[in-house]
Amino acid sequence: MFGIGELTLLLLVIVAVLAVKRLPDLMRSAGKAARILKSEKRALKDEDGAGDPHRPSSRVIRGETAERDA
Repeated sequence: MFGIGELTLLLLVIVAVLAVKRLPDLMRSAGKAARILKSEKRALKDEDGAGDPHRPSSRVIRGETAERDA
C-alpha cells in the first residue's frame, strides 16, 4: 500500500492546500506580533536607560513588614 514517507507527503500536501486561504492572514498576524514585540523591547530599553543609574527601577516595589497579632 503506502509507506510512511508517502503518507507524510500526502498529509503535507493536503494541509498546504487547505491552509492557502489562511496563510496570508497568518503571516500578517505574525508580522504585527513581531512589530509589537520589537517596539515593546525598545520601550523597555529606553525606560531602563533613562534617569539616574543609582536610582532603583520604577518596577521595584518597596514592602513593609507588618507585625502579626498572636
